[in-house]
Amino acid sequence: MADLNQEEWTSRLAADDNAFILDVRTADEVSEGYIPGATNIDIFMGQGFLDALEELDKSKNYYVYCRSGNRSGQACALMNQAGFETAYNLMGGFMSWDGEVAQ
Repeated sequence: MADLNQEEWTSRLAADDNAFILDVRTADEVSEGYIPGATNIDIFMGQGFLDALEELDKSKNYYVYCRSGNRSGQACALMNQAGFETAYNLMGGFMSWDGEVAQ
């Protein structure tokens, strides 16, 4: 897992042909907006979150975010334990995001 600031996160993402954006926020948080192209899997689902991770392609490079960067950091650690090789945590999360937002 690597903690990246927004500039690092977006520049790696833009150059990555094997990228997958993962939003680990709640549905209510996602309804306020999300980073375009993101797939939402709520980390608060507990075992359901872990089960959903098992459905994902572990060879992808995961760009993970939450509201503030804390839950996404936890998600990256869980993903590494589950065998995902590359997971990048967006420091500051969606609260600090000043890029494009989808509704």
